[in-house]
Formats: sequence, structure tokens, C-alpha cells
Amino acid sequence: MCGIAGFVTLKPLHGSASVLRRMTEALQHRGPDDSGYYADGDRAFLGHRRLSIIDLSRGHQPMSNEDGTKWAIYNGEIFNHASLRPDLERAGHRYATDCDTETILHAYEQHGARSVELYRGMFAYAIWDSARQTLFCVRDRLGIKPFYYYWDGTLFAFASEIKALLEHPSIPARLDPVQLPECLSLGFTTGDQTMFAGIRKLMPGHTLTLDTRAERPSLQIESYWNVPAPEPGRRPKLAAKEWIRETRRRIEETVRMRLMSDVPLGMFLSGGVDSTVMAALMRRMTSGPVKTFAVGYAERQYSELGYAAAGARAIGTEHHEITLSRDEFFHELPRLVWHEDEPIAWPSSVSLYFVSRLASQHVKVVLSGEGSDELFAGYHRYRWNLLNQPWANAYRCGVPAFVRSKIRAAIETNNLLSSTLRRKLGHSILGRELTTESLYLDNFYGAFSQSEIGALLGASDASPYAGYMDYWNRRGDSPLLHRMLYADQKTYLVELLMKQDQMSMACSIESRVPFLDHTLVEFAARIPDELKLHGSTGKYVLRQAVGDLIPAEVLTRTKMGFPTPLRAWLSQPSAAPLLKTLSDHDGLLASVLDMRQVEALLARHTSGSVDATDRIWRLLNLQIWGDLFLTGRRDRWMADVPSLGLPA
Repeated sequence: MCGIAGFVTLKPLHGSASVLRRMTEALQHRGPDDSGYYADGDRAFLGHRRLSIIDLSRGHQPMSNEDGTKWAIYNGEIFNHASLRPDLERAGHRYATDCDTETILHAYEQHGARSVELYRGMFAYAIWDSARQTLFCVRDRLGIKPFYYYWDGTLFAFASEIKALLEHPSIPARLDPVQLPECLSLGFTTGDQTMFAGIRKLMPGHTLTLDTRAERPSLQIESYWNVPAPEPGRRPKLAAKEWIRETRRRIEETVRMRLMSDVPLGMFLSGGVDSTVMAALMRRMTSGPVKTFAVGYAERQYSELGYAAAGARAIGTEHHEITLSRDEFFHELPRLVWHEDEPIAWPSSVSLYFVSRLASQHVKVVLSGEGSDELFAGYHRYRWNLLNQPWANAYRCGVPAFVRSKIRAAIETNNLLSSTLRRKLGHSILGRELTTESLYLDNFYGAFSQSEIGALLGASDASPYAGYMDYWNRRGDSPLLHRMLYADQKTYLVELLMKQDQMSMACSIESRVPFLDHTLVEFAARIPDELKLHGSTGKYVLRQAVGDLIPAEVLTRTKMGFPTPLRAWLSQPSAAPLLKTLSDHDGLLASVLDMRQVEALLARHTSGSVDATDRIWRLLNLQIWGDLFLTGRRDRWMADVPSLGLPA
């Protein structure tokens, strides 16, 4: 795991070497073991920070091919690189190391852009071809590794994190207001845009090529992979037992591949099915002790430490845990917004940072159970939406629209109903419009609803779900469960992986996600829906496949989903100073939102008439992010944040 940064410029820049060094040093936490730089005249500049995992003594980057015409910087792991090496050597390529970086170089020499199709792993890399004056960039299929870039027609800059791009003098830190609806509702952007104007993400499963010799150089971005769609009308040939048996075999294979390392490995253990299975398989596949790490809270109803400890005892791991307090949580929050570069979507990012920091005291690589819910239908919202849809259709057909509207209004305004009952009815078909956006996305994803965002921004057409619905509609001919899983894999999961990457790399450790080997993802897409969501049981095929590996209390427990006692913390009187920062008329919120709406929401929350925890979380992160990156007021949150070349 490493950090990459660089730029290609069509106009010579004075001091390019020092700019490259600043960009690269901004990523020091991603690679504390080594750094390297390469320049091709005044055209191309590559920088690298290394966290040494494989071939510790010979993996220096940027790395070149035999004749020095191609140079690569790379972040990630190619888990099948050793099996690719013999064919490349037979083709005449000569290796100087045992690093997977060298396989990337030789495969590109041999196969060109198609070489990316050979790899199983997580990766983001750039290859500069000095002979052709061309830059070739890649991001892995699922988006496990990040790749951000900026292009203005003469400067192309890229990096593992946005903060490195902001070190370039030609790249300003400016808000892109178009992204505010998604940020307020979902907490993240679903497309290639970021919260910074002009800074984009190379999307998962895509390559990017820039040929600087072209008369008018432009970015050529192409997709090389997608999650397969079910074939209409075709029934899978395997019986249920065969699907279960093959699921077990494939999970064992992908875990075994991800044990490749020349340094100690560990496991994030939440106490749920996914992480416990990973830990159990690690224990069976390794000879030494398996170290597991868990995080929880003093508020026991929000803590999974008991389940994690039970799983660790049953498996026989060397278990470590940390209990996180409210003061520690909020003290570290600004620093973690800085690490994520954008407002943090979920409070669990903070928990993940603390367990990563704990793990970094013992290992350099950890495995995680991330991705299983999006493959095998583990979230409750999938089941509820499948149940809601038939009732919604009947309600639509049986009750006139004007009557449905009056019922919704009554639920929202009737003071005879308790706030708890209003909230519950508001999540039912009685309290919602019968669109996907309202019934599913507002219901289970959004903090602020579409109507609330319109009021905050003063724009009735502000839609937070256009990006999500684009993926939803791409699979319009597929069954409903597949559409939900596919849209989540392309949006929600990508953000989860960004969180996983940024929080683990903030602590200089590598995080691996065995469930997201692309061959397992392709296989899971073919599994019949009834084996994923079986009655009220999510991840049925997975539970059947691994049930013998983990304790019954873990296998059958109710999913908690990395909870945080944020609601309890924000309801305490001691939260008043924090809430007051949202009303700061010198902050970002005041410049982009209707503050009357913000202050009214805070008043209702403080009085107890509404629970606005999720909405306050969105506002708080947006305010902190604005101060750290845009308003020059970062010192009010933390005095030791690096300046990043931003205005004071």
C-alpha cells in the first residue's frame, strides 16, 4: 500500500521538482518507509511514497522497465502477480525484483492497455511511456484504491488523495456547489465529481490515457469491467447445495490469496458474520497466531465488543480491543475530515480510524469483511423495499393521489401523534410518495430529504439522487434485488471503500477486502436471489456456506452495522457548543445554505420535537471541511493541520 502523485504538463512550470516533492510529501502517512521521484524533462513528473509489504528491500518506486522507457508508480496489491510472471519471462521480459509493480510494467509492455484485465487485486497506478510521451492510468474494478485527478487542458495532475493535488500551485481549492444536494443527503458524491471544483475521481473499472503528442491532447477514459447482469429468463443450472459449496470454495480461495505478505497480518473483527468468517479462515490457513482488532463504546447498546470477543475466543485469535469515548471521537473528527479530504459520510469512519490505529501497533496489513452485504444482500433495507413494493403498488392503485397527499400531510403536521409514531408512519407507504426516490432512497439513505434540500438551497429542482438513479436505471430489465445491489456496488460501496482506505492509511497500514475479488463478485451476481435473501434472512447462501466456521451466537445475531452512539451524544446538554458552530455566520454553511432553515432545525432538535442526528452530522462535517480547506479557518478546529498551500 502506498501513495502516488504526479503531473504531466504541456507548459513548462518553474519549480516543478519542488512541486512534485510537496505533492508526494503530503502523502507521507500512506508510505512512511520510502519515497522516490522521476522527471522526464519538463513534461512528466512522478512521485511515490512506499509502505513496504512485498520484497521489502527492492521495491523502490518509481520503477522502470529494462530500458528505462516506461516508468510506473503504483498503489495496491496484485495478488496473482506470481502466476503471471512465468509467461512474461518466457516472452523475454527480465525481472530485477519480486514486486508486483514490475509485473505491471512488463505486462503493459507485452499487452498494452489490455494488461489490466489480467489482474486480481486492488490497485491504482500510472505508467509514463517516455518514448510515446503518453500517460496510462488505471483504477481497480471495485474502487478499492483511490485515484483523483485534475485536468484543465494543459495540466493533468493525479494523486491518491486530494490534499496532494492541492499542493500544486495551479489547482485551487474551490467548492463545487452542484455537489451539495448529494453531500447533504447521501454524504458523498456518486459520480466522478468531488466536492472540489475541477477535481475528479477515476471511476472504478476504468482506464485513462493522455497522449501529449496529439494535436489537441485530451483524456481518453474507458471502462474495462462491469458487474455482470442476470440473463433475462435464464434459470441458473446449479442446485442450492452446489451454490453453497462453490461459495465456500471461492471465499477460501480469495482469503488465501490475500495472505500474501512479507510483513505481519491481522484482522478487523466487528463480531459480525463477515469479519468472523475471515478471521476463522485466516486461523486455519496460517501457522502463527492471528491477531484480531475491535472497537466499541462504553455505551453497551452501541458496542459490538462482546460479540467480537466471543468470536475471537471461539476461533483462538490473539485479540485486542479499544473503547472509544465521546471526547476522543469529537477531538479526532477534524483531523479525520482532513484525512478523507471531503466531509465524512458516516460516524463509523471515526471508529475505523481508532481500530486502525490500534492495529498499527501490531501489524502492517489487515483483512476486512467489507463488501459482503452488497454482494449477498445483507442490509435490512433490501428486504423492506422488496416488501414495500407490492403494498405501494396496491396503495397507488386503490387510493387516489389527492387522498394520499392529505394522509401524508396529516402525518407530518398532526400534533396529536407522538413524534415516534409520526417518524414510523413517515417511513411507511402512508407517509411517502410512491417513487423509488422517496420510498427507498429518502427512506433508507438520505439524511436530508429532497424537499428539505430544496428549502436549504433555495432550489426546488435540487435532486440528491440523480447519480444513484443513473445506476439504478442502467439495470432496468433486471429483478429488483439485483438493481438494489448493483446501484449500491457502484455508489454506496465505493464510498465505504474510500473510508476504509483513508482511515487505514491515516495509520500507515494496508487494508485488504477478500470479498471484493472481482471473480467472487462476478460469481455472486449469478447466485439466485432467493439464495441471497431467503425469507427474512439476508446473506443466506453465505451463512450456509460458512456456518461451521463461526459460533452460533455470531451466525444468528441481529446485524448492527458498526453503530455509534452519536444520537445519545448529540442529545446531551454538553453538545451545545458543538451545535453552536453550525450557526457560525462566517462558516461555509452560511455562504451556501438558508441559515433560517438550519437554525430552525437545530431548535427543533434541541427541544426534542425531532431527532435530527443524521442531518446535524451532515452539517457538522460540511462546516468542518469548509474551514479546513476553503475558508482559511482551520486553526479553530486543529492548529497542527498542514497548510496544504491554502490561504491562511
